[in-house]
Amino acid sequence: MKRLCTVLGVSRSGFYYWRRTATDRVARQVADARSAARIRAVHQESDGTYGSPRITAELREASSEVVNHKRVARIMRASGIDIRDRHRRHQRRRHPAGRAGPHPVRQDHRLRPLPLPRLRR
Repeated sequence: MKRLCTVLGVSRSGFYYWRRTATDRVARQVADARSAARIRAVHQESDGTYGSPRITAELREASSEVVNHKRVARIMRASGIDIRDRHRRHQRRRHPAGRAGPHPVRQDHRLRPLPLPRLRR
């Protein structure tokens, strides 16, 4: 085993840890798949507008299972669940000639050299 770990470039303790926790990884993947199905259902009920905080709140209300918002966000990213933007952004109004219009307060923002400090002798 020592030679195999050396060839693969991993530590022996890391290999044994990986082997010991294989069942935990499989259980987490199964739980994530189950959670992804519930997340997808809540997301579809909201017409695709709920993000991870609201989905987390819905899942906490619906079941007694404790769900973390970071885990919901990770599962949403991994499953390709994306939210629709509910807020429309206002278009910027442009000057008709294509350049910026006059300043509404009529301030002069040009750079001017600073006066030199007077030195006392």
